[in-house]
Amino acid sequence: MSQTSNRTVVLWCVGALLTMGAATWAAVPLYRIFCQVTGYGGTPMRAEKAPTAVSDRTITIRFDANVTPGMPWEFQPAQRTMEVKLGESALAFYTAHNTSQVAIKGAASFNVSPDGAGAFFSKIECFCFTEQTLEPGESIDMPVSFFVDPSIAQDRDAHVIREITLSYTFYPVADSNGAKAEAPKAGDGAEGTRQGG
Repeated sequence: MSQTSNRTVVLWCVGALLTMGAATWAAVPLYRIFCQVTGYGGTPMRAEKAPTAVSDRTITIRFDANVTPGMPWEFQPAQRTMEVKLGESALAFYTAHNTSQVAIKGAASFNVSPDGAGAFFSKIECFCFTEQTLEPGESIDMPVSFFVDPSIAQDRDAHVIREITLSYTFYPVADSNGAKAEAPKAGDGAEGTRQGG
């Protein structure tokens, strides 16, 4: 095999590796966008505003809050349940408290259940759209504005849904220097736990 052929094979291999690396890097954000657009896997949709039509039918929204292990925050919904009309714009609140001695930056992942409700549950504004930074001992009330699309009542599968659970999990985010908040040591009472539901 000639030296030119060897060089071509190496270039093809390097190109393939770079392409696979780029695809891997882009997979998570692309999947997240796909889920937000389609509601796939219980991911709530995003909307600019609530629909103009409001149905008389109501649905119960349950609120759930969690933190990942090592996240020294207390995090919980301000209300456990809410009864909303289909198409009605609703406002709920979650509260977070930094129990550590250092500033902690966090981000919230979210989903709704059952999975079939994701295509009909839309957020207009949400604290989960941006990262949140809490100083030591700081507490914050965080709003989420949402609605349930009235078309859920006509959907072949989802029309039977009478209750939707909106769930958030906060996790620590690296600061601008790339350093994450230090996880608490075992036994100091700040283990990551389910805090609401």
